[in-house]
Amino acid sequence: QVMWVESGGGLVQAGGQLRLSCTCSGRLFSTYAMGWFRQAPGREREFVASIDLSGYTTYYGDSVKGRFTISRHNANSTLYLQMNSLKPEDTARYYCAVRRGSVYYDPRAYDTWGQGTQVTVSS
Repeated sequence: QVMWVESGGGLVQAGGQLRLSCTCSGRLFSTYAMGWFRQAPGREREFVASIDLSGYTTYYGDSVKGRFTISRHNANSTLYLQMNSLKPEDTARYYCAVRRGSVYYDPRAYDTWGQGTQVTVSS
């Protein structure tokens, strides 16, 4: 059984930064690509970033490109999301997940979701 432990969320002022972490307890981490999504109240789940198994290929949503960086440390089964220059519109609950499908921006390509961590950016 796979379990995720997400951390790093919190309250930050606009322009600030946070680093999210997502540690996987099972063997899936060393087998699949991974990704981050976010969801704000009343809105659909939005693609944030994805990274392939090797860590060399990354993808980003247009709204975070140039500000966020996804990375992974396979030895300790941890996925990261470095978020810089945060904006109030980045406020959402952020989720990590395993990507088994080929369409990196489609949430249906993912499963084994984490419990989420809340990020709130004040203006």
